[in-house]
Amino acid sequence: MTAGEECRSVSVLGATGSVGLSTIDLLRRNRDRFRVEALTAHRNTAGLAGLAREFGARFVAVGDEACYDDLKNELAGSGIEVGAGAQSLADAASRPADWVMSAITGAAGLAPTLAAIDRGAMVALANKEALVCAGAIVMAACARSGSILLPVDSEHNAIHQVFDFEHPDRVERLILTASGGPFRTHSRQAMAAATPEEALAHPNWSMGAKISIDSATMMNKGLELIEASHLFPVPEPRIEIVVHPESVIHSMVAYIDGSVLAQLGTPDMRTPIAYTLAWPGRMAGPSAKLDFVQLKNLSFESPDEQRFSALRVARDALRAGKAAPTILNAANEVAVRGFLDRRIGFLDIVAIVEETLERLVGHSADSLEEVHAVDGEARNTAESLMLAAA
Repeated sequence: MTAGEECRSVSVLGATGSVGLSTIDLLRRNRDRFRVEALTAHRNTAGLAGLAREFGARFVAVGDEACYDDLKNELAGSGIEVGAGAQSLADAASRPADWVMSAITGAAGLAPTLAAIDRGAMVALANKEALVCAGAIVMAACARSGSILLPVDSEHNAIHQVFDFEHPDRVERLILTASGGPFRTHSRQAMAAATPEEALAHPNWSMGAKISIDSATMMNKGLELIEASHLFPVPEPRIEIVVHPESVIHSMVAYIDGSVLAQLGTPDMRTPIAYTLAWPGRMAGPSAKLDFVQLKNLSFESPDEQRFSALRVARDALRAGKAAPTILNAANEVAVRGFLDRRIGFLDIVAIVEETLERLVGHSADSLEEVHAVDGEARNTAESLMLAAA
């Protein structure tokens, strides 16, 4: 630490996942700058216990209550407080940490994220579903508590770095870049026969299973579109998506004078995480540095919404408002799991999401209770559609 710089206390929700472990790597490299308050995982008790002992965490929790005894035994004699279940995840977020990484996958991350926001913490948001499911609720909670929300998704993080928050009227449009995923050049026929292993093989990024499948369908970009509409004061028609296979430019902000500001970097999640960890300062990062001489080519193309209909479905859900984004997210989570379990085909994922939206049109999501209710109904509907398709 530099002179006068205080040690920042941190909690990592989803510590054993892809984003969580990238965060842990940065903490390990900067032990003098950070103190770990709480860590959580879903059911990886051995991994969680090892990290808790290594960093001297004060509280740990697993989401799966059935894993409580295993975690308790792993940490016997350590003096570390242990919890399990959904409430314990929220308790971890409520612990007195200055900075909280919200990296619990899916809608399960919403309540812990809100718990951290409600106490005014600085929240690094890697869980895009929180904003997709309940964007208005999350942003209102930030306004009430004064919590600082820092996006971790490489695209939103890139925009955050170059967005003029003091003069948003000077912004003409946002440009979200997309790698195109593993099936960027595949025909619909080829995608129909795709296996989970093929869909998980992202050409640029190392990510968890769910987001890897979302990248393959390009639903991740649809979810990011919805997320961007909450994070930045730019209306939906002025948020564009451009396919950029090299994943070097992570997103751009176009200004009214014709200037376009972009954030560039190698495809490594530790770069945006480091930005949020040190914010409003900067910290050294271990990511490979860009070699502009070796880049040779940066290419761009329009997304093909005929082959990747998730983009159209997500934009339609954003325009429809009410509970449509919540339904979109819930149905997608169910369908992605169904594909990974080999119950449905790759193209069935978006088809099930779209039909779920059609069946539940008009629902509201003005409160957390309504969000939970429509989320559950959407999951049941999507599950029924999968059973019918089997």
